[in-house]
Amino acid sequence: MSQPITLLVGTMTGTAELVAQEIEMTLQSAGFAPSIKLMDNLDASTFDDGGIFLVISSTYGNGDIPDNAQAFFAALTEARPDLSKVVYGVVALGDMTYKATFCEGGLQFDRLLTELGARRVGEPLKHDASSGTLPEDIACEWAQGWVEQELAPALAAA
Repeated sequence: MSQPITLLVGTMTGTAELVAQEIEMTLQSAGFAPSIKLMDNLDASTFDDGGIFLVISSTYGNGDIPDNAQAFFAALTEARPDLSKVVYGVVALGDMTYKATFCEGGLQFDRLLTELGARRVGEPLKHDASSGTLPEDIACEWAQGWVEQELAPALAAA
């Protein structure tokens, strides 16, 4: 049976969702069982059973979390669940034109999950929209390396 990975998507314009769909195919090819959940209507119970998660979030406004993810982020902040059974990675989308808030949507999730006891595997991917590269291409390349060099060794050691 292949290992499940839940892709949690925070998006305003659909870019993060497109990235998640492409990563889903990469993870399937690597032998995992990914599923995509938009952050709309999620709450702290999302993490009740632990597991492996990949947060994929764009950044909106002044370094803000996307609208569809704000209630989920607030619920986690308020409930403060114990996430010690959660392993996660982060794909943060941003625009380096906004240096002070570059990729802050995803990075806010990273800080909160760590604070709640989750264990991040690997460094977050920070994609720059002004780089001229397609986020889904960069994210798939990153995801392949993430599962091979970061996630697989972490799971074997657990």
